[in-house]
Amino acid sequence: MKLSQNFFYTLRENVKDEDSNSGNLLVRSGLIKKSSSGVYMLLPLGLKVFNKIENIVREEMNAIGSQEVSMPSLIPEEVYIESGRRENFGKSMFALKDRNNKDFVLGPTHEELFANAAKMYIKSYKNLPFSLYQFQTKFRDEPRPRFGLIRVREFVMKDAYTFDSDLEGMNKSYDAMFNAYHRIFKRIGLNYVVVKADTGVMGGLLSEEFQALSEIGEDILVLNEDGSFSSNIEVAPCLIEETPVEEPYPKKVVDTPDAKTIEEVSAFLNQDVKKFVKTLVYKIDGQLYALLLRGDHEVNETKILKLLEATEIEMADFEEVVQATNAPVGFAGPIGLDLPIIADQQVSVMFNFTVGANEKDKHIINVNNSDFEVIHSADIRNIKEGDLTTGGQKVHFEKGIEVGNTFKLGDKYSKAMDLYYADENNKLQPVIMGSYGIGIGRCLAAIVEQHHTEKHILWPKAVTPIEVAIVIANMKDEQQVLAANQLYDALKKANIDVILDDRNERLGVKFNDMELVGAYTRITVGKGVKDNMVELKTIGQDGFDLVSLDEVVEKIKEIFEN
Repeated sequence: MKLSQNFFYTLRENVKDEDSNSGNLLVRSGLIKKSSSGVYMLLPLGLKVFNKIENIVREEMNAIGSQEVSMPSLIPEEVYIESGRRENFGKSMFALKDRNNKDFVLGPTHEELFANAAKMYIKSYKNLPFSLYQFQTKFRDEPRPRFGLIRVREFVMKDAYTFDSDLEGMNKSYDAMFNAYHRIFKRIGLNYVVVKADTGVMGGLLSEEFQALSEIGEDILVLNEDGSFSSNIEVAPCLIEETPVEEPYPKKVVDTPDAKTIEEVSAFLNQDVKKFVKTLVYKIDGQLYALLLRGDHEVNETKILKLLEATEIEMADFEEVVQATNAPVGFAGPIGLDLPIIADQQVSVMFNFTVGANEKDKHIINVNNSDFEVIHSADIRNIKEGDLTTGGQKVHFEKGIEVGNTFKLGDKYSKAMDLYYADENNKLQPVIMGSYGIGIGRCLAAIVEQHHTEKHILWPKAVTPIEVAIVIANMKDEQQVLAANQLYDALKKANIDVILDDRNERLGVKFNDMELVGAYTRITVGKGVKDNMVELKTIGQDGFDLVSLDEVVEKIKEIFEN
């Protein structure tokens, strides 16, 4: 590709409406362009990177015997109603009607269609196991798209599905896919960890996430020192911290004027926050509940949804709290409260603690668990940094970008979609499924988040959009132009991905552009060509090497063969 004859541009200034390094650098380098909120164009060099990632994924899928298919994005809404997931997706699913007033959606995921396709083939246990995958555009109406390609409304996912006759077979298929994912993320140059995760709207028996470590990651990852424990904070279990048993003291209402928050009440009463139990009013599937937690703990909404087998959770609004507690916000407590109460398990081992009195400017001290009734005592809090795992090690937090996920679905979709097979005794059994996803665009963005400077993208070799950039220092120098074109032809003949920067631009502009877009190697053909020498620079290298024109092609081959 010769730049003077092809679509290529860069932006000199940072992009105002991009809130991540990857989004800013990808737009500035002309690899992507925003079309609307959460929707992006892939421009020529961006598509090259995208295709390289996709091809690596395809190679690893094919290597484990998964077969590629292509499913539609426009799907009858009834498919998701049949599986019971239409309500779970709610407003995040794009919905529309055709000219015959039939309801359709733009597919957010494709478990249902793959189950329907499998029904056409599966008759007996002899048809199992097998695996199918696709690269397909997904649509999700994100309420707040952000971070460039990381949180978008339209994206391409590689989703794969395995079909087995029993759990043992599913586990084998899962392990094969799981190991393929490890190879994929290593090949594309990501620094990642695998964590246990919530099964969410996918459901099933197990979910694990491949998380690319990044400061802008939206997921909080809980890890311990030796790597024996890793979890998304959503599902990280919390241990009960044993406390000394105390004899109950007489409870007492105390004045706490203008002290609403735990910190304010703690300071006013001169008590440790760990001696407080806060009462939070939540609306869960339309019903109000009171949640009790130790003063320094926070609610884990995912755990609450799992506990109650609910689908929607949000904090009650101001008016609802006042009506339920007969007091201003900040003074809620469990005693005499006419709401179902769910207490975190840590509260069950607390003694003589302080709670709100359901009265303005008042709290109650020396409260014990016998003073109120709960419908559940369970682990409903977020784990904290420094908490212990079952092995006795302290946990720490990292942030991650979810680039892949794997699910053991079991028979959830096969039963819902009537996907059965005849076993050896000719008895119908549900097919056991697995589901596996990789976000291609999100991988691209995560790579840039991990491999960049303030001004440049530092692509790993396997996915760079430009393997070799030949830069002509002076377009008016006929010897430089001739040598550069001959070198360009020689590298193309050697099957090297090469571009020739033959634009009439200043040399500094060309250098800046090649570093911005992340050319893996740069050959500068300048004044040294009179002595048969060129400058060779590899991505991230300080300075350059002087190399003979006669040797540079072999040098490049060595770089890309290793």
